[in-house]
Amino acid sequence: MTGDREATYRGVYENRIGFGKRPALILVDFVQAYFEPSCDLYAGVEDALLSAIRVRNEARAASIPVIYTNVVYHKNALNGGRFYQKAKPLRHFLEGSPLGAWPAGLNVNDDELVVSKQYPSAFFGTSLASTLTTWGIDTLIITGLTTSGCVRASCVDASSHGFIPIVVRQACGDRHAAPHEANLFDMNAKYADVVSEEEIVAYLAAQRGKNDPE
Repeated sequence: MTGDREATYRGVYENRIGFGKRPALILVDFVQAYFEPSCDLYAGVEDALLSAIRVRNEARAASIPVIYTNVVYHKNALNGGRFYQKAKPLRHFLEGSPLGAWPAGLNVNDDELVVSKQYPSAFFGTSLASTLTTWGIDTLIITGLTTSGCVRASCVDASSHGFIPIVVRQACGDRHAAPHEANLFDMNAKYADVVSEEEIVAYLAAQRGKNDPE
């Protein structure tokens, strides 16, 4: 957004929340379908994955909880609902599909949580909100795919559930620059603080030792 349209936001949507006291990191839907050129969901978002892994590694070093999401449907799509009915590429996420697996380079540790969902938001129809509340989390650092879809939906719901959403620009990706940039702009305006990888890495490095078990 540029020129006169961007000017309409100045002085109206320029607030920044900042970080809370207890962060967690979520990696939204980094699954093979977005990295397989033969798949119609291929998005060319390898750089976003690498950025998210670097952020994830800093979170691990700081003993900050790490969460991953994927999309998994019953083998007959019985739990797909209207989202599955509308978005035909979701057929790649039927239970057992290799396109729903983690891509090369993304390893999930046994002490990290995986949230399987059927809808765009990581919160809708899952126990994520109550889990974060139980952990005492007040800030959710968000990375993932795609910026205009499941990242945005998770960001809005994080805010709605009372968590501070922090979206990492370089660690999110979409199949086209226009929806990617537009949604980053709008999330930063209304729901979240959109920050750079450099800023989030520095923040996480400063958390080392603060979250270690006593």
